Amino acid sequence: MNIMRTALLIAALTALFMGIGYLIGGSSGMMIAFVIAAGMNVFSYWNSDKMVLSMYGAHEVDERSAPEYYGIVRQLAQRANLPMPKVYVIDSAQPNAFATGRNPQNAAVAASTGLLQALSRDEIAGVMAHELAHVKNHDTLTMTIAATLAGAISMLANFAFLFGGNRNREGGGIGMIGTIVMMIVAPMAAMLVQMAVSRTREYAADRLGAEICGSPRSLATALAKIARGAHEIPNETAEANPASAHLFIINPLSGQRMDNLFSTHPDTDNRIAALLAMEAETGSQGAGFGPGPGAGRGVNLPGGFRSSRPASGASRGPWGNGSGGSQGRGPWG
Repeated sequence: MNIMRTALLIAALTALFMGIGYLIGGSSGMMIAFVIAAGMNVFSYWNSDKMVLSMYGAHEVDERSAPEYYGIVRQLAQRANLPMPKVYVIDSAQPNAFATGRNPQNAAVAASTGLLQALSRDEIAGVMAHELAHVKNHDTLTMTIAATLAGAISMLANFAFLFGGNRNREGGGIGMIGTIVMMIVAPMAAMLVQMAVSRTREYAADRLGAEICGSPRSLATALAKIARGAHEIPNETAEANPASAHLFIINPLSGQRMDNLFSTHPDTDNRIAALLAMEAETGSQGAGFGPGPGAGRGVNLPGGFRSSRPASGASRGPWGNGSGGSQGRGPWG
């Protein structure tokens, strides 16, 4: 099913790309756009994960540079029967995280310094379990390719505005008004294609992630803290590259909370309600992730990383103990 959805997504975004090329340059423009899209599809399959990680300035860490954070991911990967992914840190005050990679054997997970600072250890485990759920469900290839191609469509629409206004199309031409309309509609169409494959999978990853970490409540309280921090602390890289917003566990863009057709993520309150309902069904309240030092706090940030602002509601301890909210007391604390 995921292979089929990925193929449909690539086909839809490629068709959009070719349609814009046709409006800019007629049949020849469409063929050029097709060649570019085909090349981008191949390139994205092998390199989209590296592009996204580089875009956000992610730095790889290991057991020596980030033992607590790395150890959490390693234990979760073992629970999920997944190969150990590469582990990255993003030097950003906004608490957030994402996963990428073309398959579980070539996967990577990334968390921001803001997240590692603001959340407790079991909440961090819940977030990273969610990201590993995306890896296990083979969502990451679809999500990273969507980010690459949707961004390219938006860029091509801007080129249409610069070069397509007076270009004849088989003797006709769309004119300046048509170009402006296309410049608005094309990025929206690309976003709709992204959302068609991203919103439902967030619910699935929440559920599987809660099963992996053993505590739906830990993930629920983490989502609440991340949503609050994302609303108050801007992510400048995401704002400049909105086509990548759907990769994150919570929408990193400012002012994007509505659970409607134009949101890349389901409403956070709805996700939290689903997790708490899962907790009630399974009776897993208080079932934490596992033993670890520093009860009730986050993890030590790797050397060279500093989060300049704690997320709203986070304690102002050395790394932020993330004690806000109604977190149940499991083996972490």
